[in-house]
Amino acid sequence: MYKLRKIIRPDDNLLIFYAGHGYWDEDARQGYWWPKDVSTADPSNWLSNSDLREQVRSIKSAHTLLISDACFSGGIFKTRDGNEIMNATKDIQLLYKMPSRRAMTSGTMTTVPDKSVFLEYFLKRLTENQNKFLSSQQLFASLRSAVINNSNVVPQDGVIAETGDEGGDFIFILKEN
Repeated sequence: MYKLRKIIRPDDNLLIFYAGHGYWDEDARQGYWWPKDVSTADPSNWLSNSDLREQVRSIKSAHTLLISDACFSGGIFKTRDGNEIMNATKDIQLLYKMPSRRAMTSGTMTTVPDKSVFLEYFLKRLTENQNKFLSSQQLFASLRSAVINNSNVVPQDGVIAETGDEGGDFIFILKEN
């Protein structure tokens, strides 16, 4: 994440996707991402939500969308040229003008299954999308009920607090074949 601070420019968009293990430390009231090779007995290599929030805040992108498919991921609540956005409807253009720092998570403050229904519907909605411009909020709205109806988790969507969000949204732009 630190390296991205040096690479990402203010007119870039950043999508961060994490699928893996998470942990909620009730004593610290803190959520953590557990990298693949982490020792669950040694927190020195865990990535805390507060550290993640700090890194997201310091990356000077136009829009950042964090998607986390991990246990307790609800605790957190490829760059692309944006010139195509000029062909979008007025509402999409207005959302794109304002900086955003949003997150989409596969669940709340609970465990999530290893076979991810969230990821299944996330990929399905993106693959089947025919809209030239799709906001992260529209994408989330299209998959939320399907995930709830086919699993025991409730996905979440929202602003990452205290990271510089100004009410905008991450916009997916359909790639021309």
